[in-house]
Amino acid sequence: MSACAVVFPGQGAQRAGMGRDFGAFAPARAVFDEAADALALDVRELCFGDDPRLGLTEYTQPALLAVEIAMLRVLEAEVGLRPTAFGGHSLGEYTALVAAGVIPLRAALQLTRERGRQMQAAVAPGAGAMAAITGRDAASSAVAGALEGLVVDVASINGPGQIVISGRALDVGLALDRVRALPAGKALRIHALSVSAPFHSRLMQPVETEFGALLHDAAASWDVARATRVLSNVLGSFYSGDRDELSGALARQITACVRWHDNVRALAALRPTSVIEIGPSSALRAFFIAERVPATAVTTAADVRALGRAMHVG
Repeated sequence: MSACAVVFPGQGAQRAGMGRDFGAFAPARAVFDEAADALALDVRELCFGDDPRLGLTEYTQPALLAVEIAMLRVLEAEVGLRPTAFGGHSLGEYTALVAAGVIPLRAALQLTRERGRQMQAAVAPGAGAMAAITGRDAASSAVAGALEGLVVDVASINGPGQIVISGRALDVGLALDRVRALPAGKALRIHALSVSAPFHSRLMQPVETEFGALLHDAAASWDVARATRVLSNVLGSFYSGDRDELSGALARQITACVRWHDNVRALAALRPTSVIEIGPSSALRAFFIAERVPATAVTTAADVRALGRAMHVG
């Protein structure tokens, strides 16, 4: 597994009951115990059942991070997974930084809970919206032009055939009407996202400022040298290992576009033998396959066993 990379999906990958089947493994139980202590919260109850709090960003973000790290620890123990590169989409970048040994798990759990709290509080419920636009011309200049003059930003460029837009709800609706009216509009698929806030948009600016100060102080205790193995959503490439660059990019990630297509290409340039997506739902694997990079997804404990059989381990 010397040339293996792992990636982690972000908010939106959560689901009721996530991580429950990993509870049979001691490494996962240790993660859930640490998360419960760090957050003063029964993380098992939050994740394993049908807890309505899982839909609240303050709880979604640390819960998803805990589940993804629990899954990773099981893969490390059961199939000997030893990744050499790490990436994550939006919130998933925090999981990647924990996985690479940059940020301690306890600190990351507390940071992501505060991140989620601030992001939820920044915009009144219903005032913001997000939508995915998919199709050959999704990332075209014509689609970008449809956002002009509106409080709408490109929140993510996932590939040449998919972008996500985010902003004021009324303006997102107007932007989508403009997109549908484009000559190529009929060939584009539009999917409104069920989100609690307009992430990665200018409406999150107050969070970037306040949370950025917290990140700057917290980074003093991080092992930033290890960040050279982690992809940055904001930079579109791997981190250099500079402390200010790392904390600054994580702060800007609150409002900035997630350059996931650039992340995929940066990882593909390493020619990994495989990319393994780890999370309760799979959202990233297809982007690597589109770049002809071998990729698989682990979303359940059964997938761990299947991967082990494929590797002839255990």
